[in-house]
Amino acid sequence: MSDDPIVFLNGDYLPISQAQVSVLDRGFMFGDGVYEVIPAYTGKLFRIEEHLKRLDNSLSGIRITTAYSHQQWIELFTTLLAKRGLTGDSAVYLQITRGVQAKRDHSFPDDLTPTIFAMASPLAPTTVSDGVDAITLDDIRWAYCHIKAITLLPNALLRQQAVDRGCNEAILIKDGYATEGAASNLFIVDKEGTLLTPPKDHTVLPGVTRDLILELAAIHQLPYREAQISEQTLFEAKEVWVTSSTKEIVPIVTLNQHTVGSGVPGPIWQKMIAFFADYKEQIRRGEVQ
Repeated sequence: MSDDPIVFLNGDYLPISQAQVSVLDRGFMFGDGVYEVIPAYTGKLFRIEEHLKRLDNSLSGIRITTAYSHQQWIELFTTLLAKRGLTGDSAVYLQITRGVQAKRDHSFPDDLTPTIFAMASPLAPTTVSDGVDAITLDDIRWAYCHIKAITLLPNALLRQQAVDRGCNEAILIKDGYATEGAASNLFIVDKEGTLLTPPKDHTVLPGVTRDLILELAAIHQLPYREAQISEQTLFEAKEVWVTSSTKEIVPIVTLNQHTVGSGVPGPIWQKMIAFFADYKEQIRRGEVQ
């Protein structure tokens, strides 16, 4: 595989070393843009329509318009994967900024041309059979977490605090309730054995993997509901998971150095990760998208 991989930038496929963006791009100046990360299993895009609907919502939320249809996005991603020679498990990163403005100004004209960048990378297997450690931190992010924005400095600072303390993730607390991870959605199994995840609102990102887990729970008749998770309920949980399109489903076995459940990935996680693995195999066989 080339050390100078092919990427997509504003209509062209070119080596990444040749991809250049203006220093006056509003993504560089203001973090004014959105992004998506879409796994592909043996070249087959994971839940692509759900990812593109979320992209539409993010673009609408910050008032960016592009001329791409869903089919054109799919063709772009498929072409990019082929040009990269990625036939195994991989992930496509897409970033769209408002574009280049002639001068630095917080307000923006309506006629800017968005900057569109995409790259594809191999997706490393997720191996978390023993579980990981996490901490809780105050949720310091902005009030529009449902938009998948490139302005990720608060998330990066929160995640780094977790890493500095030897942990994999930070579970964020806002007004006494757990919202999500610094880079993931949150699930718990409560004392009654019910799978819980916070409802979708402006405080959490509407995760594509999150929604699939709820679908799989319904299909396999696992009790579940969307509900706010108090800090007390979080610490009393039998199981705690964090999820994302690239991490998939990661069990938390210690939280603030306190053991979660029995200290090993729990039985509901064992079931769900098996259901998820089966779903991925269906994608590879072309039976689902």
